[in-house]
Amino acid sequence: LVFTEEDKYDLYSNLLFKYFLAEGIVCGHDLFVASAKEHPDNILKELPAPLLDDTYGKELGEEAAAVKSEDVQDSMKIAWRYQNLPKMEASPSTYTKFGHYYDVSKKMSPELCQSVKWHSFYLHEELSLEPKMKTWNMNSGYARLLQSIQRIISQGGFDGSDPQKKQRNVLRIGIQSLGSILWGDDVCCSDTPEDTHSLTKFLYVLRGLLRKSLSACIITVPAHLIQNKAIMERVTNLSDMVVGLESFIGSERETNPLYKDYHGLVHVHQIPRLNSLICDVSDTKDLAFRLKRKLFTIERLHLPPDLSDTVSRASKQDLAGSAELLSSGCGAMAIGKKHLDF
Repeated sequence: LVFTEEDKYDLYSNLLFKYFLAEGIVCGHDLFVASAKEHPDNILKELPAPLLDDTYGKELGEEAAAVKSEDVQDSMKIAWRYQNLPKMEASPSTYTKFGHYYDVSKKMSPELCQSVKWHSFYLHEELSLEPKMKTWNMNSGYARLLQSIQRIISQGGFDGSDPQKKQRNVLRIGIQSLGSILWGDDVCCSDTPEDTHSLTKFLYVLRGLLRKSLSACIITVPAHLIQNKAIMERVTNLSDMVVGLESFIGSERETNPLYKDYHGLVHVHQIPRLNSLICDVSDTKDLAFRLKRKLFTIERLHLPPDLSDTVSRASKQDLAGSAELLSSGCGAMAIGKKHLDF
């Protein structure tokens, strides 16, 4: 169960959501898409087109050439004593195949989308079919969604506890903007919501369904609207992986020269526990993302060593604050000091 905290305007988290679904189609997995905001049919029509191996190599070559030209331009600005130091790589220098890559400027062909089985759940259509129901002491939308997932797992042959004779497949479940007011939940509306336990009960039952079936699920939640920290703690504990996206749109960092190469930060709050009772803490805390012309990439965050007059005092303080959060990769950090010691 992958829990994704949406960025403020739901631009980049929605793109990550579509990447997850697109990867399922390319791998031949079955899909289940649920939403209360946008019709699942429209979501599937907007999936990014996969890049072939040779096409991706060309894109990677173009990006590498662009980075190299930037390095040549910046070499005159770097002090002589930094010039011969080894450079940290933001991304692997050699092309290694892991999963598939997608072109966000193009849409996936309808033929490819129709090559796999997919199921949709649009809340407004589901509520109009039958009168309101309340089971397991949770709201109607969540209860219907759980019943729909349970039906597809049992009928589609994804139930791991039930031996099937036919060839098995993997079910990818994508749920968009769970916990928003569109689902009939009020956790985003007030500090003391009336229905505090519907979301956590839903995740508890969903996690049980995922554990006994051949399925994986991604959920996006507008976490910045949930003011009650206790609810967020419970939701985090009920998820296997928790990732937050912080966009620079509308914030001071958007115009900050320190972050001119990036569009936001990636916060890894929790990673899956494997054969362990406690969650492992990731060593890599300095991750950032950027949306290039065709590719959405996540890289190590490297802050520039330039602390000249062109960088404002506020930016220098921001740099010092960022240095405390970063684990490594931005030069030697002065322990116990408020600034970077280059």
